Amino acid sequence: MHDIQLIRDDPNGFLEQIKTRGVTLDVDILLDLDISKRAKMSLLQESQNERRVLSEEIGKLKSKGDNNQAEENIEKVYSLKEQISNLEDEIHYIDKKLNSVLMSIPNLPSMDVPIGKDESNNLEVIEKRYRQDLITNKVEHFEISGIENLMDFQTAAKVSGARFVYLKGQLANLERALGQFMLDTHVTENGYTEISPPIIVNNNSMVGTAQLPKFEEDQFQVITHGYDNNNDDNKKWLIPTAEVPLTNIIRESILEKKDLPLRFVALTQCFRAEAGAAGRDTRGMIRQHQFQKVELVSVTEPEASEEEHDRMLSCAELVLKKLDIPYRVMILSTGDMGFSAKKTYDIEVWMPGQNTYREISSISNCGDFQARRMMARYKQDQKNTRYLHTLNGSGVAVGRALIAILENYQIDGGIEVPSVLRKYMNNIKKIEIS
Repeated sequence: MHDIQLIRDDPNGFLEQIKTRGVTLDVDILLDLDISKRAKMSLLQESQNERRVLSEEIGKLKSKGDNNQAEENIEKVYSLKEQISNLEDEIHYIDKKLNSVLMSIPNLPSMDVPIGKDESNNLEVIEKRYRQDLITNKVEHFEISGIENLMDFQTAAKVSGARFVYLKGQLANLERALGQFMLDTHVTENGYTEISPPIIVNNNSMVGTAQLPKFEEDQFQVITHGYDNNNDDNKKWLIPTAEVPLTNIIRESILEKKDLPLRFVALTQCFRAEAGAAGRDTRGMIRQHQFQKVELVSVTEPEASEEEHDRMLSCAELVLKKLDIPYRVMILSTGDMGFSAKKTYDIEVWMPGQNTYREISSISNCGDFQARRMMARYKQDQKNTRYLHTLNGSGVAVGRALIAILENYQIDGGIEVPSVLRKYMNNIKKIEIS
């Protein structure tokens, strides 16, 4: 969420920046609501002060025997009490409208983010090629001969519906190995603290990281019998990413500067309705409703977040380097970034079956955008607090890493197991597929 003071100080500058995100905004609506709120708050303060003075005088007047004036003061106090209650209701109503507008506005981009309307304007900054120059002429993962014995979409469709899968045998083992390998790498080499978080969260948590209210149609809501599931206080959601429970650890907190940065990592199931991706990647495992992902979250003071962003990118890159999978890094344009991000790196892995790169990780610096929604701050000194900066990124998506291995490591009769994963798979070197 944005600081209204920044909009108040330079509305035209804010409007120009937000236009680069493809957003049309009537900034006067925000300013009018802000002016109205501040005027009513000023009147509220005056009324509260007047009520306090009159209340203090009542006892003095009675002690002097001036009961008539005391009665007049009592009537004024009752009148002011009603006026104060009405003003508080009006301020609450205006504040709700103001926050509703502010929460619908995406984050402002960093100055070094390329301006553009979509992914065609993204900027490639790194390309790393391993194994062969770039393997081509391989089949897609779901077309590998015999793969249906280990990757079963038909049974999953019967049990759960479209965009689910059963992984079996050594392919299920490969998925487990990938998750364990990524966790070990981020904990032992990259210095993250492993967390096993809840995968069901409440409404406030989803609002805090900005999945709600804008992206409600992409979420899976948990319906709890015996509760009013339309009441925001009762709503529960399956997490779309561990970013939600990890980042919300700091919600409504004031941290000590000496404890920063915080770095968390988790391997969880993730759930996405993919309402906005209808018709895309309907075959195979590229876009599933349920998938595993290793998520990285960092919490820093403002001055450190850019450096932490680059560090987080290198942590995710390390996974792909160890797996010996070709990849490239893109800086997303203003029109392709996620809602909460001020700057995003996308890591894309080479998929020989599709003869293209596909995203496997988005690593975003959100600045203080999420922290303002969560009221997450730290003590800058003895007197002052500041909003924290939050960052998140995949380290990396387990399912897509599995697909990348299936497509890049195809050999006669099966799939070669990358050397770093073999200790997690009873030292087998090849997954037999027939």
